[in-house]
Amino acid sequence: MKKHIISIISFTIISLTCLSQPGADEILKKVEKNMSSDNRVFESVMTIHGNRTSRTITSRTWSVGDKRSFTEYLSPAREQGTKMLKLENQLWIYSPSTDRTIQISGHMLRQSVMGSDLSYEDMMDDRKLTDVYTSVVSGEEVIDSRRSYILDLTAKVTDAAYHSRKMWIDSERFVPLREELFAKSGQLLKRTNLSDVKQIEGRWFPETVIYKDILKQGGGTEFKITSIKFNQKIPEYIFTKAALKQ
Repeated sequence: MKKHIISIISFTIISLTCLSQPGADEILKKVEKNMSSDNRVFESVMTIHGNRTSRTITSRTWSVGDKRSFTEYLSPAREQGTKMLKLENQLWIYSPSTDRTIQISGHMLRQSVMGSDLSYEDMMDDRKLTDVYTSVVSGEEVIDSRRSYILDLTAKVTDAAYHSRKMWIDSERFVPLREELFAKSGQLLKRTNLSDVKQIEGRWFPETVIYKDILKQGGGTEFKITSIKFNQKIPEYIFTKAALKQ
């Protein structure tokens, strides 16, 4: 009788837990509400940790939704004035040292951005996760003292940068805390850790992301946002090829 009562209590607890846990799409939509915006303007510091030395690059970015973005590199001197323009699925880069604008496409999108652990492809694919992947909740785990949902995502489109992803989502703030990115073969390609989560303009947002390309040597790339503003008025001329040389 005692075992029967314990079994009923255990079943009740599990049932209540399942009922209180949101579905994977609901979780991702809450994440997108925090991470996505009509537009944003931000400044960032990217530190690339090599095998022996590290180097830091600062930049300013204007973006509208997931279709348009413009980045200007501010420092160091050798990178200053380099600009990058994304329009839909096209990407151009202007180099002041050569005074040339080149389009990055095809296999070139898999190349590293300035020697970092980020590829141009990573920067290009800003689509909502719910548009690109099917997802399921596969468990829970505590990450940095934060209870997190574990989500397994599988691509439902053919042009996804990664075939599958595993995400750890803060169960209270609904921001990613960790992510693993996989090839179709199942090989782990990249790992990210997100931290310094702060409330900015009514949304939770991680200010620091550490990227590690598993296939690349070095200590990873730290990307830190130093200032960010959402829903700004951005002049249309910024998102033109002419703006690259201005």
